[in-house]
Amino acid sequence: MLTAVLVGLGLPSTATGQWRAEPLPCRSGGQPPTTSPTRLPSQGARTCRAEPMATTRGPRPSPGYHHLGATTVDTWAGVVGRFAVTDPNVRKGTYDFVATRFLAKRSEQKNVHWLEAGWAETGWAGAGRQRVYTFDSVRDEWRFFDQYELTTRTRVWFHLEANTSQWRAWLWWGDAWHLLAAETLPGTGPPQIEQYVEVYVDPAESGGIELPPTDVDNVRLVDRGGETRFWRVGTVATQPGGSTEEYCLDWRISYDTWTAGTC
Repeated sequence: MLTAVLVGLGLPSTATGQWRAEPLPCRSGGQPPTTSPTRLPSQGARTCRAEPMATTRGPRPSPGYHHLGATTVDTWAGVVGRFAVTDPNVRKGTYDFVATRFLAKRSEQKNVHWLEAGWAETGWAGAGRQRVYTFDSVRDEWRFFDQYELTTRTRVWFHLEANTSQWRAWLWWGDAWHLLAAETLPGTGPPQIEQYVEVYVDPAESGGIELPPTDVDNVRLVDRGGETRFWRVGTVATQPGGSTEEYCLDWRISYDTWTAGTC
């Protein structure tokens, strides 16, 4: 199990959503990060724009989901944090998947609009690899970024930004933020934020998925003014998830440092 290191982002109080220029295309995936980000993309950090290398459809909603993590009660302008990559035994040729991800969502009448980003392993594509991905309710498809080579030793930072009508998903890789998605979702106003390890066990198959201890840490929420704060009990109204019969959730520091895995 990884030991969390709570690193400060040193973020100035600059409002998010103020863009100097559209990020230029990323030349390649390059090497995994060896440092932590000190600024968010909207605050002057180096950025570039990534393109997905594959897109697929996944399972339709049905029994088999396990959501291990938490959701904010109130709305926020964004979230940033670090995920550890592990190797779950997702079964090839099935609709199994495991995803460690942030998600920003906004409800409008009976519809929910959202953007999510993180790493995932799926049974229907990817040949057993862990892959950087995004998913949103506009495209309704998984978008994979295989130029970023993940291993079980990789720790990656993700940032969702939702302070304007266009929501953006970012990956910290090398020494720059890489823009993975920029989507304009219906409605106005900031979203609720989720942080989850999501496990889907294909109900058409017998057996289950073994999930090694999967860590999330350094999770900070971003307010409308661009200030960040750790996602902590007592300061952020939260709807936390709990352990299930198959999977255990360990809130080491509620709610910014935690682990989920097979019990």
